Amino acid sequence: MRAEIDIREMDALFCTDLLRFNRRVTAEVNIGGVSLGGDHPVRIQSMTNTDTADVIATVRQIIKIAKEGSDYVRVTVPGKKEAEALGDILVELSKRSCSVPVIADIHFNPNVALMSAEVVDKVRINPGNFVDKKQFRQIDYTDETYRQELKDLRDEFLKLLKVCRNNNTAIRIGTNHGSLSDRIMSRYGDTPEGMVESALEFLRICREENFHQVVLSMKASNTRVMVYANRLLVKRMKEEDLDY
Repeated sequence: MRAEIDIREMDALFCTDLLRFNRRVTAEVNIGGVSLGGDHPVRIQSMTNTDTADVIATVRQIIKIAKEGSDYVRVTVPGKKEAEALGDILVELSKRSCSVPVIADIHFNPNVALMSAEVVDKVRINPGNFVDKKQFRQIDYTDETYRQELKDLRDEFLKLLKVCRNNNTAIRIGTNHGSLSDRIMSRYGDTPEGMVESALEFLRICREENFHQVVLSMKASNTRVMVYANRLLVKRMKEEDLDY
């Protein structure tokens, strides 16, 4: 487990001027023809609140969101029924001349992610529950058992990377402070360090597989935890020569 970084050190690294910002240079990601990162502007994304299986209601809301200026629209895909509706949603959007990139938000099910990745422009997975089945247990891992779980994670994630590569689909690794895996919780606790390691487990696989159409998010209801996790992630990526 890594030693905790002093918060004042992080402030000095990431907030050198209260009135100006220096934009970090990142890899460019193509999401349905609307690129993110690099020299591109900060993008706006919003999310529907319809039942995704209700194709017409979802299409209407996607169009409304796009007309309000959102660059991307995300829909929730908790199960197979919603994943099966995605193709019909995109057909209806095309009929209505709406080309906004559509993103699928996946819940718990790798098979649903595979189905969605064949259709949409980006899939969002939660590293805390994409493969891991959370049981809220404190587990005393040996290095070997920890490595075995990472191997199982890798095997499942590689299936998604293959589908995304074949369909030009981007991936968002969306880490939530409130849903870290039992593995991360057991070794790092409920900490920003745990959030960062949760994302890095997947990022390292992306790099090894030469898959770079990937973006990240760090979310926490506690603002200080969220800011610290984002800053720590950038610091760790720099140490590992990653520019996502």
